[in-house]
Amino acid sequence: MTSQTAGAGDSALPPPATAAPRGLGRSLLPTDGLAKAQGTFPYAADLWAEGLLWAAVLRAPHPHARITAIDTSQAAAMPGVHAIVTHEDVPGSATHGRKIADRPAFARDLVRHYGEAVAAVAADHPDTARMAMAAIVVEYEVLEPVTDPEQAFEAEPIHPDGNLLRHIPLRFGDPEAAGEVVVEGLYRIGRQDPSPVGAEAGLAVPRQDGGVEIHTSCTDPHSDRDQAAACLGLPAEQVKFVVTAVPGATGDREDLSFQLPLALLAIRTARPVKLAAARDESFLGHSHRHPTMLRYRHHADGEGRLVKVEAQILQDGGAYADASADALAAAVSFAVGPYVVPHAVVDGWAVRTNNPPSGHVRGEGAMQVCAAYEGQMDKLAARLGLDPVELRRRNVMSTGDLLPTGQSVTCPAPVAQLLDAVRDYPLPPLPNESPADQWLLPGGPAGAGDPGAVRRGVGHAVGMVHMLGAEGTDEVSTATVKVEGPVATVLCAAVETGQGFTTLARQIVQDVLGVDEVRVASVDTDQPPAGPGARGRHTWVSGGAVERAAKMVRTQLLQPLAAKFGMSTELLSISEGKITSYDGVLSTPVAEVLEGKELWATAQCRPHPTEPLDDSGQGDAFVSLAFAAVRAVVDVDVELGTVRVVELAVAQDVGRLLNPAIVRSRIEAGMTQGLGAALTEHLRVAKGVVRHPDLTSYAMPTSLDVPDIKIVKLLEERDVVAPFGAKSVSAVPVVVTPAAIASAVRAATGRPVNRLPIRPAAAVVTG
Repeated sequence: MTSQTAGAGDSALPPPATAAPRGLGRSLLPTDGLAKAQGTFPYAADLWAEGLLWAAVLRAPHPHARITAIDTSQAAAMPGVHAIVTHEDVPGSATHGRKIADRPAFARDLVRHYGEAVAAVAADHPDTARMAMAAIVVEYEVLEPVTDPEQAFEAEPIHPDGNLLRHIPLRFGDPEAAGEVVVEGLYRIGRQDPSPVGAEAGLAVPRQDGGVEIHTSCTDPHSDRDQAAACLGLPAEQVKFVVTAVPGATGDREDLSFQLPLALLAIRTARPVKLAAARDESFLGHSHRHPTMLRYRHHADGEGRLVKVEAQILQDGGAYADASADALAAAVSFAVGPYVVPHAVVDGWAVRTNNPPSGHVRGEGAMQVCAAYEGQMDKLAARLGLDPVELRRRNVMSTGDLLPTGQSVTCPAPVAQLLDAVRDYPLPPLPNESPADQWLLPGGPAGAGDPGAVRRGVGHAVGMVHMLGAEGTDEVSTATVKVEGPVATVLCAAVETGQGFTTLARQIVQDVLGVDEVRVASVDTDQPPAGPGARGRHTWVSGGAVERAAKMVRTQLLQPLAAKFGMSTELLSISEGKITSYDGVLSTPVAEVLEGKELWATAQCRPHPTEPLDDSGQGDAFVSLAFAAVRAVVDVDVELGTVRVVELAVAQDVGRLLNPAIVRSRIEAGMTQGLGAALTEHLRVAKGVVRHPDLTSYAMPTSLDVPDIKIVKLLEERDVVAPFGAKSVSAVPVVVTPAAIASAVRAATGRPVNRLPIRPAAAVVTG
């Protein structure tokens, strides 16, 4: 393999020009930041190899059909075509999946969703591959698709084990309890696509031992490796995944899809094979956020204190299991929000349909229920004549309270402080009646029908997410720290997805060992596993492993000095690049002590275990929680239904600020993703067919749509069980922002606003 093979680490990049600032708590710049800004950083789509062939994947044009015949003869006879593979060419396991192995590498007898892979071609030019793909003749017996999740319970099974993926019946307290005031609501949350900046791409290279090496931008290479090896009929050691730079990931990129066709084609042709997906193929090939329908009934006493919450949650898992069980557990567990609720009756279902598969997208499960329970809190405040913020304050949880799963909240839970912070922050000014301010109206001067029809609304929301895996997931990561002279190297299979792990690893080693130059090696499956990059895992688990390994190296470094001066290593400290004794007798630069030395250590980090939810939805299922409060200010044209978000203010408990600049950027990015879920992002599917798999019709927020984002408060109250005390920061703003925007639109219009994204008709006021 030749040029541009650098992975997601920074070992192939030049060291930073300056050493300062450094260490935890500083806004250390990413080593790869300049290369990414200049467009020179290598991604999977940039890879090349001698003898390269190009792949194309044939996808089904029906959401549900029986395959009666596949004729590849015309395509195989085309000049330049080297191989065609279908389900018949899969030598190992017929299906794969992270928890439930129900997804085939290629559709076998049945097509279960629109765009499912049916065959793949390798040719010497991408145009030839696409023409050969179009020449494959597939005969289908079209079947009636199951597209309504409510009908999935009684419909013909899509899979042999049925359409019900999981049912969680949560019962907490007295199911017969009732309150003086009752409000009900029905809420629907749409299908949001993760829409990464860079579409999926990869390169598969055959190995001399009959195996394959796959270069791709995945986020959990070891899981992908194990699944791929099973389907390829190979031992795991003959399949290697090399992680390239990840061009955007928000808890997604955990789908094993095009990697299998690439591997099969590379093994079949004995040549490297590359695929760079077009945007429409990206939309069809990966999973999306779970569309969800939620029915709620809130009971409260006359003072507005919650008595009981009843909820029914129905998630559309699409054609395959993917992450539906995990998303449902989060939705049911957090169904009442960060509030004290003594009694709860919640039923959650995740079902299979012939719609596109749903999977991990930042804040899965938690985002959908947040929009619903905060809508209920607005309804309850209106019914009682209370200020919506005051109603929330009367009910917010704090450390020591119980989730409806029966688990005690042992981590910091400063929900009231966060809510107070956004409530008390000054509101933005109203626009003046100058021509320039016409641009600030919803839709601009060309879109606003009448400035007099514009109404301003202010809404608030609070929410939470869990960190790390849940329900007994074995969370573990391994890291090695090596020091050779003045240079330290970190080896850890934690994938840098933009969350800043490589920068954090450098900061940790700088803090512990006092070295300036720290490099983070690229990731591949020859290293021990570190798990997926979601829910703050790598800050906690992988960062913890790096710290432990660095401390072991520190002990190796200090022991000879301590023995020389007749003291323990605990009496020596490393700070500002110097080793100093407690009494000041010893003070020497770290670089001098390291000269000519080679030290290394490997360590693991594994947080305390969790347990699955039982038959009544009870159990200590989560390691820790993170919270946020958001205030949204919107202007709504109540005649046209157009909405402009004027300002978003957020307060969040971050545990500890490890890198202030990265934390702020991650919060702003999360709120922007939440803005899209609230107003524009909805992948339309009609009878199972995706209607607009492109970025023209799928409306993501642009820089012109993003409002002023005010980070009002970053509360540092350390989680004592977490390494460094830090919490996850990316997911919770995604969860809370849509609920706050919906609340603000309710305040402006008086309409219920019970669907996301918010349709113009929902914001129109008549009469």
